[in-house]
Amino acid sequence: MDSGDVRTVVTQAVVALREVAGQDWQAPAGDLDWSCWETVEHVADDLFAYAGQLAAEEPPTDRYVPFGYRRSRPAAPALTVYVDPEHGVDGLLQVLDAAGGLLAAVVRSSPASRRAFHPYGISDASGFAAMGVVEVLVHLHDLARTMTFRWTPEADVCARVLRRLFPDAPSGFEPWPALLWATGRTELPGHPRQTSWRWQGDVLSAGR
Repeated sequence: MDSGDVRTVVTQAVVALREVAGQDWQAPAGDLDWSCWETVEHVADDLFAYAGQLAAEEPPTDRYVPFGYRRSRPAAPALTVYVDPEHGVDGLLQVLDAAGGLLAAVVRSSPASRRAFHPYGISDASGFAAMGVVEVLVHLHDLARTMTFRWTPEADVCARVLRRLFPDAPSGFEPWPALLWATGRTELPGHPRQTSWRWQGDVLSAGR
């Protein structure tokens, strides 16, 4: 996975979400406890956080970079990046686009030897690109369960995310349903829906 993957997927997400700008953004996103608005803020925050983890000349490998964060309510996502509601959905999508651009730029400029902390494994630029992509892909699926828009990512992108982050996912299935299964969002024939899951972000697990 690389910076182009991040940029492409984020752009596709922004285009899709602009089509539903007039829908109810305070409704829960799929099965999540978060509203659709909060879910997009969470995705933008993750993209920013992954960029922040990787951006330092010597990133920490034992903890997160200590950006502050807050919750707007007890069940809301913890966020460093959040959006001024005065700017509406257009502002929300600008923040998502900007955060995706930050991650893409950091991934593109990071040396191959750079490693940074994530609780699911010490990772490299390719790993953080894949993490950003999977956040966008699966949370857009959550949003599409509530809002009226189609979201079926390209099979090649999903297949590469699976290889990078979910090497133990069951074979023999189309990449998009397999990715939804790997992230606890659906069942597959012979494979019940998972109640807990995690990816394998470390470089060794990616076969490198």
